[in-house]
Amino acid sequence: MSEPSYPNPPRIAPPSERSRARRQVRAPLSERATHGLLAVLAGASALVLAFVALFIAREALPLFAHTSLADFLTGNVWMPIDYTGSTSFGILNFIAATVAVSALALAMAAFVSIGCAVFLAFGAPSTLRTAAFAAIDLLAGVPSVIYGFVGLTVVVPAFLRAGVSTGSCVLAASLVLALMVVPYLVSTCAESLVRMKAAYLEPAIALGMGRWHAAATVALPAARGSILTALLLAFGRALGETMAVMMVVGNANLFPTLLGKAETIPALIALEMGTAQAGSPHYHALYAAALVLLALLLAINLAGNALRRKLRAREEGR
Repeated sequence: MSEPSYPNPPRIAPPSERSRARRQVRAPLSERATHGLLAVLAGASALVLAFVALFIAREALPLFAHTSLADFLTGNVWMPIDYTGSTSFGILNFIAATVAVSALALAMAAFVSIGCAVFLAFGAPSTLRTAAFAAIDLLAGVPSVIYGFVGLTVVVPAFLRAGVSTGSCVLAASLVLALMVVPYLVSTCAESLVRMKAAYLEPAIALGMGRWHAAATVALPAARGSILTALLLAFGRALGETMAVMMVVGNANLFPTLLGKAETIPALIALEMGTAQAGSPHYHALYAAALVLLALLLAINLAGNALRRKLRAREEGR
């Protein structure tokens, strides 16, 4: 008795052949043109950033023929004109003030922003959420000098009435800067939490959790990567803020204290670049301060990207 014959099954191409076949299918001309344009714009952005960094470095390096890098970074005397017979360029107080004002502002803004984001994602109806996002976008677009005027007319007089001698201080600058950072943080965190809500809320409720319990124990931990990245990027934005901080921080070369005056690196550059003679040590010292600020911002952005990759890899490994 002969064995029954069966038709041969269709041949399934291995993954390598399938990917090769997909690559051989040419994309439409418009898609290829869009891809090429985006690649050119991305490359141009990288070139502009590299040009800015190289230009700042070129203008900063001549300073170190007059002062050492250690004295520049750890000195606390800033005397760009030789009133006393010699000049001195130390930016330790400016670095400390820049970091202190930004860190304090971020600490105040983080709690408010995350709380608002949780409410918008889990408690607010869709119409209120849409209106709130529109208002937040408007606040994010307000010029920084307007926030500075608010600080001068509201925050500084409040500190004067509270007994602070001049009203201008690190805490006042941090309050104004926190107000500027809140819209960005609320928008970023709320968008992340809305995505987490769509993914996890219904399964959590099906398991017997309440809405707010699910928000606290499921959605927030799931969105921690996006929230931490947003906090780091907001810290970078706060470091570079100039006008609003300059108008309320007091602009004194002092080591920062909570109710004392201070001066940040962006405020230093904005106040003195117009009076620095081109090619002078003062001129190069301001560019060196800008190079330090650029290095801080680059380090923060690299840390944010590394954190994002680490958290993504951890989530994919589960």
